Amino acid sequence: MTKPKTGSTEISEILAEMNKQGNFPISVLTDQHGFPIASAASPGQNADTQSAVVAMVQKTATQVSTKLGMSQTDEISLYDTEGRRLVCRPFSANQHDMILAVLVTDRNQSYRRLTTQAVSAIRKAWKL
Repeated sequence: MTKPKTGSTEISEILAEMNKQGNFPISVLTDQHGFPIASAASPGQNADTQSAVVAMVQKTATQVSTKLGMSQTDEISLYDTEGRRLVCRPFSANQHDMILAVLVTDRNQSYRRLTTQAVSAIRKAWKL
């Protein structure tokens, strides 16, 4: 008899599939404070470090939104000089605020469709 998957296992599998399709080395799902919920990473990538960075990015985005009177952030991207970017996609699932963070290593690499699909799959899994 097959054991049923836990929620975090299912979400980790969603992240792993997104990473595979997008050739992303790491992705992390955190709560609104940056505490890790699930992750998928290639060898040598540190999900805890990325979660901590996501928390700092979210805090900064919240302060900017508050001071400028902007609505909720749709996406936050940080680029480095080599063209890599950290993409953070805040969203809610079943009244829980979360952030999907993905490291995109190629400046010409598309990611939006894959992250949108992952967010939808996570929302579906979170309701179960």
